[in-house]
Amino acid sequence: MTGTWRHLPATARAIAVTATTAVAAAQARDGQAYDDAVGGLAADERSGLVLGAVVRLLLEESHPEGLTGDDIRQVLTRCVQGAARWRADVDPHVVLVLLAGALGVYDPEGDESPPDASALARHAPLLVADLLAATTVPLDDYLAAAFAEIERTELQD
Repeated sequence: MTGTWRHLPATARAIAVTATTAVAAAQARDGQAYDDAVGGLAADERSGLVLGAVVRLLLEESHPEGLTGDDIRQVLTRCVQGAARWRADVDPHVVLVLLAGALGVYDPEGDESPPDASALARHAPLLVADLLAATTVPLDDYLAAAFAEIERTELQD
């Protein structure tokens, strides 16, 4: 997987830059930089679509034979426990919603307390950073693939 997103329109590039900053802050466990970056993600609802595609791509690559319930539980536990070491506000339910959403199995109508866009934006980079730890592929490549996939889907619709 190789590619770049730098040729995209300004709004898409802004999402990619902010997502990259947020994920880097999560990897460095830099609370202030993280808070600043996720505020930018929450401001653009399309960032959820992009990060959801990145999460799905990371899950597919790290589990080429498919995901089991145990795999999801393991990812959820690892992400939440790792993030809780430096983020007191990490919410397992929100991470689970992100996982289910990325896999296309989340039904907000069936959720008694669906997280808002801000909560999703605060947690998505934590999940992406956790999943990236298991790969040598840079985030830029996943972002480029996510944008390409979103573009293909939009053209087909």
